[in-house]
Amino acid sequence: MSTSIEAPATLAETIKSVIAWRRHLHANPELSFNEVETSRFVEETLQAIGGLEIRKPTATSVVARLVTGRPGPVLAMRADMDALPITEATGLPFGSTNAGVMHACGHDGHTAMLLGAARELVARRDRLHGEIRFLFQHAEETFPGGAEEMISRGVMDGVTRVIGAHLWAELPVGQVGVPSGAVTAAPDTFWITIRGKGGHAAIPQQTVDPIAIGAQVVTNLQHLVARGVDPLDSAVVSVTQFHAGTAHNVIPETAELNGTVRTLDAAVRTGIAARMERVIRGVTEAHGATYEFTYERGYRPVVNDPAVTAEMVQVVADVCGAAAVAAMRPVMVGEDFSAFQQKAPGTFFFVGAARPVDGEVHPHHHPKFDVDERALETGVRIFVEAATRYCAAR
Repeated sequence: MSTSIEAPATLAETIKSVIAWRRHLHANPELSFNEVETSRFVEETLQAIGGLEIRKPTATSVVARLVTGRPGPVLAMRADMDALPITEATGLPFGSTNAGVMHACGHDGHTAMLLGAARELVARRDRLHGEIRFLFQHAEETFPGGAEEMISRGVMDGVTRVIGAHLWAELPVGQVGVPSGAVTAAPDTFWITIRGKGGHAAIPQQTVDPIAIGAQVVTNLQHLVARGVDPLDSAVVSVTQFHAGTAHNVIPETAELNGTVRTLDAAVRTGIAARMERVIRGVTEAHGATYEFTYERGYRPVVNDPAVTAEMVQVVADVCGAAAVAAMRPVMVGEDFSAFQQKAPGTFFFVGAARPVDGEVHPHHHPKFDVDERALETGVRIFVEAATRYCAAR
């Protein structure tokens, strides 16, 4: 535990540091499970802030505890730290220096915001009760993710509430989305191998064409959502890869398909997997082919706790103004923040951060994705206010 506490900084000074931290992290991105320098930077920054009990539950994650010494609740606040295997094309002066790796989802900002919140809350510790736990998570982008691993090392032991934030390019700066109920989808993955009979493309009657059969499989899978899911439910079935063949005049033996299924409801999730196999089996058998089907469940859906969400909506309204609270529907991306919600009631919110690059706001996971750094202050202020209220004297 560090024993020296910096003199309380003004919020403006902290935000300057947050922006500098974000730019450093942006220039030095690291992939999931390889956040060696990132976690070192986080640990050293927390040590410089002081007043925190710091440990590394895994090789590339960091947890800092602000223990007030007064009885009260235990609030966990989480930021993810990993980057993506994308070559950056933003042209930023602090662009990635690691070839083929980029912070294309805002995790650099998440980490910087939570560091800023830690700095501000340490300066306010005399007003707080209980404990605030800062979770700097590795490997959100790569299944099975870092959340479960951190939880297995005890980071959620005793936690009574958990909150997390995501900078969001779909919202303008100044807007904050705090959805109630389902927030993100279960991101499942599937693999299909269709085995036919290869041969000369000029003599197709002697073959069992896995490409033609695979095309029918793709088409029929779309009917699972269009005609197999209640229109009031949400589901996505996307075939994103189709690999077959090596020459223009050869019908191959096999075709490989890969894709994702996104659902919000557990029953819909289970039903789609079973119906997918029924479709694949029916199409392949009808044409004399065989198949292999693998379905891998990804993260659970993020589902916001109603009571915590109502309090967070009020926090956002008080910090940013009632007009800042954006009506926001669930999004079909995946997020392993859901693992933390299995251990304590929690809420995940979205901070508007849209910033055009070359005249266009690019989506997350795009080579030209960037965030408006004004959003960082919004995130810090919400974290600090939420923690101050929840850990106030009772």
